[in-house]
Amino acid sequence: METIESVLMGARTQFAITISFHIVLAALTIGLANFLMVLEALALWRGRKIYLEVYNYWLKVFALNVAVGTASGLMLEYQFGLNWSRFSIRAGDILGPLMFYEVLAAFFLESGFLGIMLFGLKKVGPRLHFFASCAVAVGSLISAFWILSANSWMHTPAGFSIGTDGRFVAEDWWAIIFNPSFPYRLVHMTLAALLGTATMVAGVSAWQLLSAPEKPRAQLAYSMALWAIVILIPVQIVVGDLHGQHSLKVQPQKVAAIEGSWTRPAEGDGEPLRLFAIPDMAERRNHWEVAIPRIGSLYLKHDLSGTIAALDEFPQQDIPPVGTVFFAFRLMVGLGLLMLAQGLTSLILRWQGRLYAAFWMLRVCVLMAPAGLLAMLSGWVVTEVGRQPFTVYGLLRTADSLSSVSRQQVLGSTGFILGYYLLIFGIGLWVLLRLLHEPPRRGQPGPQPTLADETGES
Repeated sequence: METIESVLMGARTQFAITISFHIVLAALTIGLANFLMVLEALALWRGRKIYLEVYNYWLKVFALNVAVGTASGLMLEYQFGLNWSRFSIRAGDILGPLMFYEVLAAFFLESGFLGIMLFGLKKVGPRLHFFASCAVAVGSLISAFWILSANSWMHTPAGFSIGTDGRFVAEDWWAIIFNPSFPYRLVHMTLAALLGTATMVAGVSAWQLLSAPEKPRAQLAYSMALWAIVILIPVQIVVGDLHGQHSLKVQPQKVAAIEGSWTRPAEGDGEPLRLFAIPDMAERRNHWEVAIPRIGSLYLKHDLSGTIAALDEFPQQDIPPVGTVFFAFRLMVGLGLLMLAQGLTSLILRWQGRLYAAFWMLRVCVLMAPAGLLAMLSGWVVTEVGRQPFTVYGLLRTADSLSSVSRQQVLGSTGFILGYYLLIFGIGLWVLLRLLHEPPRRGQPGPQPTLADETGES
């Protein structure tokens, strides 16, 4: 028998599928656009053709990613009208303009200058071509700015009033755009996109070096990607801590779910670090809990005796799915620590002069290729599932955002989306693997500026 819960779960699952595919491509767009910008800047600054040859190689991957990402993004808009029309009606006056500005950045700035990146060099020259690369990189960040502003407003709504018809009405656009959680989410997500791209580029380049160790262009991409990990992962750890401190203030039940904390410890005992547990929402406790006393307080409250609000202090209907949030957070943190170890190991190997000769490290980097993107996906699960049962936190429940659709309609549209994704992503993956099969080479085809120094290793 059909229930609102089954329809709601089907609609949420459909959205989770589409956003999971799309966010990976969006993150790679941000990361690769900035990687290409740095490569072209180095080519112009140092006058070495090798940078441009690596640029030409990854430019093809970037163009493919943008094409597939645009196709996947269409499915998200489709769902707002089909499954979440009540949410669109209630919050459309605020989220609509934010999404419009994102479309302007993505389709006019990014897509327009992408054409110059791909085909315009002989017409515009190297410096204007570099300007196009910068415009695409900046456009990807502007696109992220508006998307994350809209998403952050759903977590920490501000600058609005509620009309007599229940709609959210904009009162202060500055407060709406720069809502309380937006700065944390913008920096955290941007760093996650750059790290996800860095681990992917490092993994692909390591794979190429395993079969052809003396390829300087693959070595260059490998080295740059590892430098990015070394620089960005400590910053991400700090930003993640600041983001967590803010979440503790504005979404305390989410943090309680992350920690699997059902009851507040006695005064002075501090919060434990739960390494593993099986949260049970029916019995409101954990099974098979493995914890280290007090350590949780160290990163939650920055002392050894502080405590946080526990899940039993909130109405049960306002508690997010604890198990999903609990495990997703630990996967994210675990992958982050592995990336930290990857970066530190690369520094040691550089100091020893064995960065390209350590084949075991190359194999590790191949295995770590998806780590940054998986950590980012896990973080999004923590963020979005942890906001449940609300779409607009504390004001609009997810169940009240659902369209008047049947389970059959949701299942049918999910099947259509999966078929569409299998076709688009299947073709995209096939083309991508063909592109990545060979490492970048001397005279790599693509836009070729005339540089003063045409030297480059073979």
